[in-house]
Amino acid sequence: MAVKSRELKFIATEEKGEVSALYARPRGAKALLVLGHGSGTNMRHLFMQELSDALNDVGIATFRFNYPYSERGGGGMDGEKVRLATVRAAIEMGIKQARGLPVFAGGHSMSGRMVSMACAEESIDGLKGIVFFAFPLYSSKPNTERAEHLKDVRVPMLFLSGQRDRMANLELLQPVVDNLENATLHVVDTADHGFKILKRRNTDEPVMEELARVAGGWMAGQE
Repeated sequence: MAVKSRELKFIATEEKGEVSALYARPRGAKALLVLGHGSGTNMRHLFMQELSDALNDVGIATFRFNYPYSERGGGGMDGEKVRLATVRAAIEMGIKQARGLPVFAGGHSMSGRMVSMACAEESIDGLKGIVFFAFPLYSSKPNTERAEHLKDVRVPMLFLSGQRDRMANLELLQPVVDNLENATLHVVDTADHGFKILKRRNTDEPVMEELARVAGGWMAGQE
């Protein structure tokens, strides 16, 4: 599928300044996903590139972005306030680029949580839903405190979570999703938090294709 790509800049916060973004739009795109990276990577990480490519293949445009800390390449992660502001700015920029496409937002691990926290604080005009690629329910000790804000999110949510994800035990995550008003959980067989899979997986479908197929189909169903 033909994909038009370009690099952009936008202001994350007045204090932190500009960060980079990558916009990829396939011909005949059906929706746009603002796609944030995990805490220890950046928008150009192989996982992000492969996920973006797979989404493009099913007709989903992607808007990847850096946070100030990942833009500068080190020095410690930005505080929560900065990350939330960056997410809001990225979504605003994504909506401007969408040219009429329905816009969704989310990302891998930390970024998905930042999007939902931003939406819980204040609804974002024009955002149709949130896609979590491995929601980090906890960092070490299993609990559901990080999910408490989700009840205040007013848009549909899709959780794609690995069966072996050590940051989101399904016995805890499933009830969280079940108790939300408009949320869906898709479990990726044998996958861990980074969506690495085992040979005994119950399907031959490549994991990135599965993520893109499920996410793309879900987004199409929200129109």
